[in-house]
Amino acid sequence: MKDFSTQKIADFMIDLQSLDAERYEMALKIRDIYFNVEPGIIEDIKYAGLVFFKGNQLIGGLFFYKSHASIEFSEGASLSDPESVLEGKGKRRRHIKVTSCQDIQTKNVSAYVKAALVQ
Repeated sequence: MKDFSTQKIADFMIDLQSLDAERYEMALKIRDIYFNVEPGIIEDIKYAGLVFFKGNQLIGGLFFYKSHASIEFSEGASLSDPESVLEGKGKRRRHIKVTSCQDIQTKNVSAYVKAALVQ
């Protein structure tokens, strides 16, 4: 697990952990995927979620809702979707809904993160 890059991110993660241990674990796993694929990724807190940048380009983010987490991809409409897990009808953005840590593996999130980072 990569250390939190700012106090703002550490505070966000501490709040998440105090609210829901499984959501905290999901966030840790998704962060790890981003940093394993692209060690130079920049993370921040925006739009009430955790977002990831490659240089100045917003790649996507992680947002929590009442019954699920949403892994957003800024240019998701251009991603190949062999698993048919991308949702959304916007011009560019797509997302993957996850409700458990198991979904991260089952829905092959790492492959989508890799694809988003090489665009």
